[in-house]
Amino acid sequence: MHRHARRRLALALFVAGLLPCGVAFAGGDVSVALSASRVTMSQGKEAYIPADHARPGETIEYRATYTNAGSHVAKDVEATLPVPQGLAYLPNSAAPVRLLASLDGKSYAPVPLTRQVKTPGGKLEVREVPASEYRSLRWSVGDLAPHASREVKARMRVTPS
Repeated sequence: MHRHARRRLALALFVAGLLPCGVAFAGGDVSVALSASRVTMSQGKEAYIPADHARPGETIEYRATYTNAGSHVAKDVEATLPVPQGLAYLPNSAAPVRLLASLDGKSYAPVPLTRQVKTPGGKLEVREVPASEYRSLRWSVGDLAPHASREVKARMRVTPS
């Protein structure tokens, strides 16, 4: 399959909710509604178009709305949004801004991620990890009351092949 076709397929699967968009919580009946829109400019203002396809360089905004349809508080809700292959998270585009990220989808740390790098002289330095390497984003939503909703969002750029 051609790389652009794979990227469109991954984007379509992600939009359709077939790629993981997670929620972790203790109690409650929380559902997730995911949307993806291409961000364009129209008459000097941002416009949003459904992202059923996208080309390299275009920006996609993902919004995930977490709703507690239950009659009990959902405690310690965590919203997780993967960054599919072929997309790169755009720094400072997430809301809420207090954000965790992961390079492997398992270990999360506050953004910006850092790592130790050995310099040519043998010295260890802490350097910021490029946001393009992030593979998953996570927010601590906290407790979600019955019939309450919270939204998280982030923008990603479709990367060239």
